[in-house]
Amino acid sequence: MGNFGSWLIKVGQSCLLIGQIITHILIYRRFHWRNTIEQMSIVGTESLLITLITASFVGAVFTIQVAREFINFGAQQAIGGILAIALARELIPVLTAVIIAGRIGSAFAAEIGTMQVTEQIDALYMLRTNPIDYLATPRAIACLLMLPILTILGFLTGMAGGLFLSQAMYAISPTMFLNSVQDLLKPWDLIAALIKSSIFGVLIATIGTTWGLTTTGGAKGVGESTTTAVVTALLSIFISNFFLSWLFFQGIGSSLTAR
Repeated sequence: MGNFGSWLIKVGQSCLLIGQIITHILIYRRFHWRNTIEQMSIVGTESLLITLITASFVGAVFTIQVAREFINFGAQQAIGGILAIALARELIPVLTAVIIAGRIGSAFAAEIGTMQVTEQIDALYMLRTNPIDYLATPRAIACLLMLPILTILGFLTGMAGGLFLSQAMYAISPTMFLNSVQDLLKPWDLIAALIKSSIFGVLIATIGTTWGLTTTGGAKGVGESTTTAVVTALLSIFISNFFLSWLFFQGIGSSLTAR
């Protein structure tokens, strides 16, 4: 990641940026609706296809991994529910965030980094436009709102992939599959997935924006900022996912009692 000290400074700046975004939204009530809608389209609509394709294959692969073992133990009636819990709690929120970090987080860092090294950020100040209102806040709001939507759609697609494969390869009826989902999947599992994805979205947006705004060194600096922003976003996703899972599902205790 280059100089570790400068990396830590940028991580701190990302945390400060989150506070500034919240302040500008709740107190100053300043942000650009047009930019926000445009970013929502980029984050949501343009990322939808790859998210659904990934989710469908993840659901199918998970079914392949667990179905035969469950059938050997005579627990085929639980396959649908186990798949639903795995997708909702961990697989879909994390994988969707990873996709967005690679596709959108890198784009944020590269776009804003290019603006920084070509002095377009300075031009915004000259025009009395705050980069936080114009650049950071729309991206944070877009990721905050669109990540949960992508997660829900990815979950449904992953379940459809698992249902299809269960019926086609293991002769598990859709009724048995869906009854298992109804018995094991609880509302809190989906709520936790939405909370996770929202937090992941804010992290991705603020990290990409921070690394873009602090870019130096011309074209080479833009490339370095983009790469480091993606790596940092991925680290933040995995680390925050650990603590969120610990919080939501009572650490080493039975996760079934968390509902």
